[in-house]
Amino acid sequence: MFLNKLALINYKNFDSQNFEFDHKINCFVGPNGIGKTNILDAIYHLSFSKSYFNPVATQNIKHGEDFFVIDGEYEKDGREEKIICSLKKGMKKVVKHNGKAYDKLSDHIGFLPLVIISPADRDLIIEGSDTRRKFMDGVISQSDKSYLSSLMSYNKVLAQRNSLLKYFAVNHTFDRTTLSVYNEQMEKYGAEIYTKRVSFLEAFIPIFREQYEVISGGKELVHINYDSKLLDHDLLSLLDGSLDKDRALQYTSVGVHKDDLNFEIEEYPIKKFGSQGQQKSFLIALKLAQFNFIKNQAKTTPILLLDDIFDKLDENRVAHIVSLVDDDYFGQIFISDTHADRTEEVVKTIHKSYKIFKL
Repeated sequence: MFLNKLALINYKNFDSQNFEFDHKINCFVGPNGIGKTNILDAIYHLSFSKSYFNPVATQNIKHGEDFFVIDGEYEKDGREEKIICSLKKGMKKVVKHNGKAYDKLSDHIGFLPLVIISPADRDLIIEGSDTRRKFMDGVISQSDKSYLSSLMSYNKVLAQRNSLLKYFAVNHTFDRTTLSVYNEQMEKYGAEIYTKRVSFLEAFIPIFREQYEVISGGKELVHINYDSKLLDHDLLSLLDGSLDKDRALQYTSVGVHKDDLNFEIEEYPIKKFGSQGQQKSFLIALKLAQFNFIKNQAKTTPILLLDDIFDKLDENRVAHIVSLVDDDYFGQIFISDTHADRTEEVVKTIHKSYKIFKL
């Protein structure tokens, strides 16, 4: 799968910009603030119908304008595929595939598999459980539409249950029968989500540990532990047991929406005990494992985005990524960097065709 052409209108700092890409390596170089990462984010946007860096959709519209358009022309399985993502202030975002708009944006997820490695990935280690759940859910959803459907249904029922708990508190009332309807729906979708998360991690963790061993030279033992109360109890029991607490808090305190991934090095939390270098290696291994997993599941080679990695990584880690890229296992790659000479020097060591875009 390849992105052949990209056109931007009023996207972030671009008023109008067009690109034609190489099938292997494409580099965007220029000073900070020129928009290199914004181009990568536009490519991400075409795969996921949202920004990787800014979840507020309207803030991706160029200042002073009232809409943006991202237009991508792809080649996939020998066919040309055109994807257009657009947003106008006050209206819903629209994603079109070959001229036809999706009824649900979620139907597009997984059609254009993609993995990004970025300095922002550090949030996976330093931020709360929500960030790590989103990572896990995002990887599974790219190759399993039924998982994404269950996740969306669960979140909808969760929001309804939370609204009901607030209603009970405000109106000094309580109806166990009505609440049990939501409990049963949450248990149904939650059990599906939990089972698929367990299955995913059984396949993913060995790939991740293998990647880390290669990057680090096998110096440390790393692991990912799935932290979920469903390991020991079914969701209905958990919801019944937390009823008094939920009524007091006015929201649902247990369920798969509270699950977490514990990132460990030598059986200790990497957030507290891992050096900066170890944390970087952990994140790169995580993302390369994501690439491998998605490629195997989707039967299509994902696009790989490398955002500002030469500035943020030491020479050994850059050399490792370059050595991996110099392999037919990877497909099309997009790189952003602040130094044109450095970028060209690195990509020349890779025996692949390339284009450098100076911004």
